[in-house]
Amino acid sequence: MRKIAVLTSGGDAPGINACIRAIILTAEHFGIQVFGYKHGFNGLLDQEYQALSARNVANIIQRGGTILRSARCLTFKTDESATLAAKNLNALGIEALLVIGGEGSFHGGCHLADHWQGQVIGLPGTIDNDIYGTDATIGYFTAIETALESIDKVRDTADAFERIFLVEVMGRHAGFIGLSACLASASDHVLVPELCGDLNDELDNIVTRLKATMSKRGHSSYIIIVAENLWPGGVTALAQELHEKTHVECRPVILGHVQRGGSPVSQDRILASKLGAYAVEQAIAGKSKIMVGEQNNRVVAYPIEQSWQQQKMLDPYLVKIQQTFFNINKAHQL
Repeated sequence: MRKIAVLTSGGDAPGINACIRAIILTAEHFGIQVFGYKHGFNGLLDQEYQALSARNVANIIQRGGTILRSARCLTFKTDESATLAAKNLNALGIEALLVIGGEGSFHGGCHLADHWQGQVIGLPGTIDNDIYGTDATIGYFTAIETALESIDKVRDTADAFERIFLVEVMGRHAGFIGLSACLASASDHVLVPELCGDLNDELDNIVTRLKATMSKRGHSSYIIIVAENLWPGGVTALAQELHEKTHVECRPVILGHVQRGGSPVSQDRILASKLGAYAVEQAIAGKSKIMVGEQNNRVVAYPIEQSWQQQKMLDPYLVKIQQTFFNINKAHQL
């Protein structure tokens, strides 16, 4: 193997630069040249790339974002786009393409593989941690820390004013950030897709628990973690509904894209380095249409389709202790 390429697609995640660094350093060890396509799959279509070497990745392991930039590319769903991308890869002599991203990016990689004879390997880079086949995804640990830091600060003002605060975290289809942030911050309630039933019942449950808590400890802070896009109208609408039912001041806090940024924590840097190196090794071994991941501290590889064909479940023990600590409705247990 002489040439490989790498791109970053979709939402960015802290640790992606560490992954790019590991790919380049491992490839150079084996005498392989690396090219980086800019702006995701758009770079494949526009043949926008740069040759990468160890010089390009000096002092980037601590940086958030991605030195290759990222973007979404809706046009890449067409056969014409995949054919053009294959032509551009062949013109450059690329033998394997490493795609760092989430489910949408992996779909794009599979689509390309149907039109290109080269190898395609996926690396899970998404803060949502919703990719099956790996215990954690690149950026997930940092996102939790970012959310936790913000929740701790919200707790200070919530205590001072004895208010209800609703903190919206990312994870529109998966509750990994929400559950972990709730448990780590000792928040009072969590609303995530996997644990929510009928929203009217959830609202009644919150009000009942809130009144019970206040009867025991008087007026005090009450923190609720809510996954984005879970509640119609968002946390602003939920805050209004709770205020009307409890007559307690409720304030929404939307963390938003701040969760995607920042310097990656050590767990993300280590995970990204392991997966980047392993992806290059798998490419050298001739593997294609796989996703690399980590399970029980060991690197693994799965058919890339499994990353979206099988649903990744919340840690059942975390759910159990969350329910034990805060008496979440038993009917919503996994």
